Amino acid sequence: MPSPETSLSRGAPVWPLFAKELREIVTGRALWTLLLLACPLVGYSFFQATSLYGEASAAAVNSPVLATNLSPLDGILVPTFGSFYVAVTLLFPFVAIRVLGEEKQSGALRLLVQLPYRTMTLVSVKLAAVFVAWLLCAIPVLSSLFIWSMAGGHLSPAEIATLFLGHLLYGLLIGAVALFSASITESSATAAIVTLAFTIGSWVLDFTIAGRPGWLEWFAHLSLTQVIRTFEQGLLSVSLVAGVVVAVCAFAVLATVWLPPGIAVRQKLMRSAVCVAAAAAVLLVVTQIKASIDVTEDRRNSFAVADANQLARLTEPLAITVHLAAEDPRYIDVQRNVLAKLERVMPHVSVRLATARQSFTSAAGEEAYGEIEYRYGARSDTSRSTSPREILPLIYGLAGGQPPSPIPSAEFPGYPLVTDGGFAFLWFLGVLPILIVFAWWRSCRLPSNDRMFLREVDMKTGTRVLLIAVVSTVALLLPAIAAPFKVDLSGETAGAEPKSLVPVVGIWRIETEAGKSVLAVDGRQWKEGQSSAGIADKARALYGER
Repeated sequence: MPSPETSLSRGAPVWPLFAKELREIVTGRALWTLLLLACPLVGYSFFQATSLYGEASAAAVNSPVLATNLSPLDGILVPTFGSFYVAVTLLFPFVAIRVLGEEKQSGALRLLVQLPYRTMTLVSVKLAAVFVAWLLCAIPVLSSLFIWSMAGGHLSPAEIATLFLGHLLYGLLIGAVALFSASITESSATAAIVTLAFTIGSWVLDFTIAGRPGWLEWFAHLSLTQVIRTFEQGLLSVSLVAGVVVAVCAFAVLATVWLPPGIAVRQKLMRSAVCVAAAAAVLLVVTQIKASIDVTEDRRNSFAVADANQLARLTEPLAITVHLAAEDPRYIDVQRNVLAKLERVMPHVSVRLATARQSFTSAAGEEAYGEIEYRYGARSDTSRSTSPREILPLIYGLAGGQPPSPIPSAEFPGYPLVTDGGFAFLWFLGVLPILIVFAWWRSCRLPSNDRMFLREVDMKTGTRVLLIAVVSTVALLLPAIAAPFKVDLSGETAGAEPKSLVPVVGIWRIETEAGKSVLAVDGRQWKEGQSSAGIADKARALYGER
C-alpha cells in the first residue's frame, strides 16, 4: 500500500522521473537494435524508390504529360516511410515495453508506486518517454528526406507534415498498446506477445476481411494499419486524428487501471469496462466529424476548384445507391474518384451499397447491376459511369443548375528527377550505423549520480565487435541484392508478343526504337474491359491446369 506520507504529497517534480525513464530507454539495447536494423531497411527502400522514380523521370523529361504523374509523395515518401512502418510495427513494441516491463518483472514497480506521484502521472511520463524514443527511431527515415532534398528532389512541407503526423500517431498508438500489455502481464516477453497480437492481428484483418461488405467492413476499420493509409493519400482527417488520440488516451487509462498492485482484479475489470464504454462513446461522436483537408499539391482528393465551390452550395441531401459489389473494381474506382470527394465537399451525402450482402458472382447477374442511382431532392437519375466528367453534370442537372465555368489555376507540373540512389548506401550502411554504435557506446557510460533514478550499464567489447561485423556484412551484401532486375529483349521478334514475359493485362508487343528492342504496353483495351489475348492459356501456364 502507498505510504500515507507520500500519498499526501503529490507536488513532486516530474522532471527527475522523466529523466529516469529516458535513461532506462537510452541505456537499453532495444532502442539501439531497432535503429541499427532500421538503417538497412530504410536505406534499401529509399534506394529502390529513388531508382524507380529516376527511371520514370527519364521517360518524362521530354513529356510534360508524363511529368504530371510524378509526385515525390507517392514515389519517395510513402515507400520510404513504409519501411519505417514495418520496423515500428515489429520492433518498436520491445522499446516501449521496456519502460514498464523491466520494473514490473524485477519488482521495482512496487517501490515506484510508493513515490509521491499519481499513477496517471507515472503512465503519462512513461508515454512521453515512448514519444521521445519514437523520435529517435525516426532518425533514419528523416535523414532520407534530407538526402533527397540535397539531391535536388522536391518536398512539400504540407505533405511531409501530414505523413509524419500519421506515422507519429501510429507510433504513439503502438506505444500505448505496449504499455497496456505490460501492465496486464507479469513479464516483458508476454507483454511483447500481446502487443504483437494487436499489430500482426491488424495485418490479418487487412488480408482477410478488408473490403468485405456488412459488419465485416466495420470490423476491418478497427485495424491499426488503417491509421496510416489516409495520411499516405495526403488527407488530413480531423475525425481520424481525434480518434487515434482518443484510442491512445484510452489505452493509457487502461494501463493506469491495471498498473497498481494490490487491487482486486474484479475492481480493475469494472474500471476497465467504464473506460472502454467512455472511449467507445467518444469515438462514436468523433466519427461524425467530416472535416478533412487535402494537403496534396496535385489535389488528387478534390474536384476542380470551380466544381468544389458549386457542389458546396448544394444544400439538399444527395442519396446515392450503388448497384455494385464491394470487391468490384468499378466500385473501387467510383468510390475513390467520385463518392469520397462528394462526401468531403457536399454537406449532406449518403451512399448505400445495394449489393452489400451479395457476392460479386451472384450480384453480377442482376439486370440493374452496374447502375448508380443519384437522388437529389425529388429528382433522380441513373448512370453506369465511374468518371466525374459524366457524373458531375448529372448532379448539376438534378440540382437545376449548369456546370460551372472553369477557374484558371496552376496545374500540377510534376517533379521529375533522374538520380542514382546508390550514394545513399554509404550513409545508411556506413556512416549512420557507425554513429549509432558510437552513441550506444557513449550512452552506456553516462554518469549515475542518483542511485534511485539512474544506473550505469557497460557494453561488452564482444557486443561492439559483433555489431560492427553485422553492419559490415550487410553493407557488403545489400548492394548485390539491390541490383536492378533486367530482361534481355535482343532475341525477341519485332511486332510479336514477348516470349520471356507473360502478358496478362493489356496488349504487349516488341518494337524497335533507336536500333534497340523495347517493350510496348497498350492498356487501352483493358480500360474497356478486354483482357489480354489468350488469357486462359497464360493463366494455365502460370498456375497449372487446376
